[in-house]
Amino acid sequence: MSAAPQVLIVGAGPTGLAAALFLSRRGVPVRIIDAAETPTATSKALGVNPRTLDLLEPTGVTARILAEAGTVARLHIHRHGETLAAVHLDQIDLGARFPLAILPQARTEVLLTEALAARGVAVERGQALSSLSQDAEAVITTLSSGERVRTPLLFAADGAHSTVRKALNLDFPGDAWAEPWQLIDVELDGPPADEAWIDFRDDAVFVCLPYSGTRFRLIGFGPPMLDNLPEGWRAGAVLWRSDFHISHRMASAMSLGRVALGGDAAHIHSPIGARGMNLGIEDAYVFADCAADFLSGQLERIEDYDRLRRPVDKAVVRRVRALTSFVRNTGAGADLARRTAIPVVTRLPFLIERVARIGLGLDHPVVLR
Repeated sequence: MSAAPQVLIVGAGPTGLAAALFLSRRGVPVRIIDAAETPTATSKALGVNPRTLDLLEPTGVTARILAEAGTVARLHIHRHGETLAAVHLDQIDLGARFPLAILPQARTEVLLTEALAARGVAVERGQALSSLSQDAEAVITTLSSGERVRTPLLFAADGAHSTVRKALNLDFPGDAWAEPWQLIDVELDGPPADEAWIDFRDDAVFVCLPYSGTRFRLIGFGPPMLDNLPEGWRAGAVLWRSDFHISHRMASAMSLGRVALGGDAAHIHSPIGARGMNLGIEDAYVFADCAADFLSGQLERIEDYDRLRRPVDKAVVRRVRALTSFVRNTGAGADLARRTAIPVVTRLPFLIERVARIGLGLDHPVVLR
């Protein structure tokens, strides 16, 4: 007979899957549920950063990601199509053991799910959380099937509209920006397959990221992006498109009693900087360490999770918001700043390394104590 689950994980995106995998490797029996009947087929995240690859390496998932992933060698920054700077990312030495890997989130989730299955843990799909309460010894939940579940701990990785966060009455303060942004995955003829591209325009920003082969991701706001491609580029099949609004929010606490939040359930920010999925996997790694210690008798460790993660995540949200504000500002002052600052900054190694550390997830250590 299998051991009774010690942690119920709500949400089987990359954060929840990683938490289940890290806990399982520590010998902690887990149960993971997700309200969706099937895994997502679309991919919000593309970049798996060096920090995430470090954390996942002992699980075997890193080797599988690198076997499939592409990389970004250069970043070209333009203004109205004219080059402001070209940054050779493959020549910046930050001491990382791994590169920034480009792999669709849906594929990363498949690899995490397979690694978890190899340890005897399967995602229970079509199972939503209906209610939650706590007592001195356990978290008591009711699932959509009517089943009542009692576990020592619960980890919520159920997204920006987290049912768990709402059940705990935790605030999710922050701000939202009014303008709609576009996200398009499309076949393109023209851009290099290993190069990221940013073009600052009068009333818009245009970002192009390599995806896989001739597939690219376009992100931006303003006029329709496919009608305003750079000269010489041609669009083919559109694979996926979505309009969205950007918010930057941070939960008022990342744990309450025996319940902890991770990933988008705890913090959200713009896709600029490629930090969302990666930050959630960091949360999962630290939670797994705290939870395993708590379950072995170190009762103070569950309170460490909020203390260790919330300041880090809050700082990342703040930095990403500042970076995105710089990108989205189309005013004359911002245009002058970009024209003058970007060529200078990209020629100063200590400054470009500082910016690169934000994008590669190397702007802070992962602290377990």
